[in-house]
Amino acid sequence: MEWLIAGGVAVVLIALGVVAQRKGWIDMTGRHAGGRGGGIAGLVGGVDEIFAPTRHQAQQELERESRLPAPAPVPGDGDKDVYKGTVRIDLSDS
Repeated sequence: MEWLIAGGVAVVLIALGVVAQRKGWIDMTGRHAGGRGGGIAGLVGGVDEIFAPTRHQAQQELERESRLPAPAPVPGDGDKDVYKGTVRIDLSDS
C-alpha cells in the first residue's frame, strides 16, 4: 500500500510539471541553458527557477543581452527618424 502512495505522489508531481511547462511557469526545454548539458540542464533550470528565481532571471537577462547586440549610435548618425515613430538600424557590415 505504501508503494501506491509513493506512485500517486510521483504521478501528481509529474502532472504538475507538465501543466507548469505548458502554462509557461517553468522552462524545462534546455533552450535557456547556455548550451550546457541538454536535458539535465533543463531540469536544473527548472530547479533554479523555483528555488533561486533571481539567479534564473539574471541568467535569462544575460542570454538576452548576449544574443545580438545592437550597434550604438554615434554622433554623426543623425536622429534616425526617432521622432517620426520609426527607428531604422542597419546591421550590415558596411
